[in-house]
Order: sequence, then C-alpha cells, then structure tokens
Amino acid sequence: MKDLTDNIPALMAEIGTRAKAAASELAFAPSEAKSAALNAAADAVWSRRAEIVEANGRDMEFGRGKGLSPAMLDRLMLDETRVKGIVDGLRAVAAQKDPVGDIITEWDMDSGLHIQRVRTPLGVIGVIYESRPNVTADAGALCLKSGNAVILRGGSESFHSSGLLADCLKEGLRAADLPEDAVQLVPTRDRAAVSEMLTMTDTIDVIVPRGGKGLVGLVQREARVPVFAHLEGICHIFLDVDADPEKALKVVLNAKTRRTGICGSAECLLIHRDALDTIGQGVVRALLDAGVEVRGDAAIQKIPGVTQAVDGDWGCEFLDMIIAARVVDDVDGAIAHIRHYGSNHTDCILTENDETAARFFQRLDSAILMRNASTQFADGGEFGMGAEIGIATGKMHARGPVGAEQLTSFKYLVTGDGTIRP
Repeated sequence: MKDLTDNIPALMAEIGTRAKAAASELAFAPSEAKSAALNAAADAVWSRRAEIVEANGRDMEFGRGKGLSPAMLDRLMLDETRVKGIVDGLRAVAAQKDPVGDIITEWDMDSGLHIQRVRTPLGVIGVIYESRPNVTADAGALCLKSGNAVILRGGSESFHSSGLLADCLKEGLRAADLPEDAVQLVPTRDRAAVSEMLTMTDTIDVIVPRGGKGLVGLVQREARVPVFAHLEGICHIFLDVDADPEKALKVVLNAKTRRTGICGSAECLLIHRDALDTIGQGVVRALLDAGVEVRGDAAIQKIPGVTQAVDGDWGCEFLDMIIAARVVDDVDGAIAHIRHYGSNHTDCILTENDETAARFFQRLDSAILMRNASTQFADGGEFGMGAEIGIATGKMHARGPVGAEQLTSFKYLVTGDGTIRP
C-alpha cells in the first residue's frame, strides 16, 4: 500500500476499498484454507515472540510516558506467557467449526418451496480498540474464521506490538493463498482515522469499539456505521443469605482481584442484610486483607478498614483494586440496584437457593448472568469461543461474548421445481 498517512481520508478510503474486495473473496473461502491461515499465523507469532515482546517494551515505555494507570499498563503488557496465550487463541479459533454456510433452520412450504436460513459473513468489520495488543490477534482471527475482512485501528499505546501481530496474520493469509487485505491495521496513530472509520458506510458493515467509556461513547455518538458495543463493565455480585460461605469467599476474591483492569472485574458487592454478620463480614475482611479498597454504605462501614462510599461509587467502573459495597434487604433489592446502576454486562448471584437464583436470572436482562461463578469468566475464550472480539451489551444482533458465529448474518436459500405462485 502506498504511503498516504499524510492524507487520512485518502488512506482510509483505500483501506476500505481493499477490505471490501478481500471480503468478497473471503466470504466463500474453504474452511480448510481459513484454518490453515490461522495456524500459520500462530506459527508466525510464536517464531517472532522475542520480536513481539521487544516491540511491546517500546509500547510500554510510550504508555508510561502517557501516564497510563497500572490497570491499563497491565492490559498493554505482553510477555512470553501472554504471547503463548495469543498463539493458543489463534489455534483454538482455527479448530472451531466454521459458521459460514451453516444451516440455521430449514422447512418446506405447501407451495412446494424448500427454504433454508443459512449463515453468511457480515462483510467488512472495523475494530477500534485501546491498549490491548492481543485484540489485534483475537479480532483478526475471529473475522477471518467468519469470512469477514477486518480493519483494525489499535490504540496509540500498542502501535508497535499490534503492527507485528497484524503482520503475522497477513503471513498466515499468504501461506493459505487467501487475500492479504482481509486483515489491515491502520498504519497511523492519528485520531482522524477513527473519525473517518465511523463514516465509511460504503465499505464498513459494522464497527466494534473495545476500550474505555470515552472511546465507546464517542463511537456510539458519532458512528454512521452500525455498532456492536458495550459502554462499561459494571459487574455486580449479590451475596445472598443462602450463599455457601466458602464458595462466596473464593468467587468474590477472584472476581475482584484476579485482574482488575478487565471488563469482567467485579465493581460492586451487594450483601443480603441477613448475611452481613454470618458471611458478608468475612468476605469484606478478605477483600481488605487482599489490598482492595472497600467503599461501603453505613452498615458496611462498621467493619474496620472500610471507607465511606459516595454517590459516584455506585455504577462506577473502577478497573482498580476498589469495590463499592452495600447492604440490600433481599434479592429484589439487589435486582433494583443492578437495574439502576448496572451496564447490562455481567452480574452474579451467590446462593444455594434455586428459587432465588431463578428469580435473579429471570428478572435481570444483563448480557451475562452467573450463579456461584466469578464474573472474570465473562470472556469468549472461557465460553468456548476460542477468543472474542468484545462483549456486546446491546439487544440487536449480538449479546455477550462476540465470537465467530456472532460475526455472521444470514440469508435465505429458496428452492422450487418450476414452482409458481397462484
């Protein structure tokens, strides 16, 4: 591609044109070729792992210079273990069933028509993301698997490591004799490229933003292209009176402290009033002992070490070692709080009472609802999708982890035998 980085509209127009042409070929590429491309890309990533980690070191230095928080730096960082995770993710997606051409349902009509609803690629997907270079590989892999071309606009912080990962994906495409332009990384840090992508209705079929509230809010406000998005991951855990104390302790600690900077991290703990003395105090003390700042209401502030919560703490995505905590009267009180302050991402109930759990599941409409399991499982890889392009919290088309299947639409194939309509 010729260097057009000094002319962003022309650059993005050329990228879009190339992507659309590649998508038209990739839409009917054999499953074997797509799997071969992904496995070849995985081989390339692993063989270039030292180069990728070195490039990531430059990204980390840039991120520290920008004043990124520890949580954001953790999202940005790649070491050999995380590179191995990227490789495993590519191979997992390669091994999955190809969704393209899958017959969702079929039926016969009295008229003699046979009708099939069949999965088909969306076309060209634009992915706009911050900090996390692994999104380059995840998004590229899932789009390739589902027969879509992808335009990747990574954050300025991950510029070097994302560029190498995109190169590895292209290497895989070349090895499988598939169009190299099916994966393109926008080769500039200029923010104007984002604004341009949001208006490319002729060449981009859907935008997936993956990042903080500022980025996602901008995309949702300004995009003329359809958007799959979640604005925030404000994940709640409700500790019911019928919770198992040992399970509750393990789940809450994992949900908050495993990785605080991901969207599946728990941000608010709701405790049944009758469980505060029996289970809740122990859980709160364990959080405090683990270094978590607990911001509680009046009842929870009686536990030494808890600080006073303010109104802004409810519905806040801390992405840090901080959790808001309050007492509620019962499961309905928890449901009311989550409806008011939640983001429809992931919410969890800890209980051994089937009826209470069923009420929680039935009356909340978050994309992911969990029982007795850490909210950190809100991840496409943990759902058996190999990877995810993001967690969608809207109600149109895709919800929850967006994997290869969620990156398809469908068309109707109608077969007759000289059939005419009377």
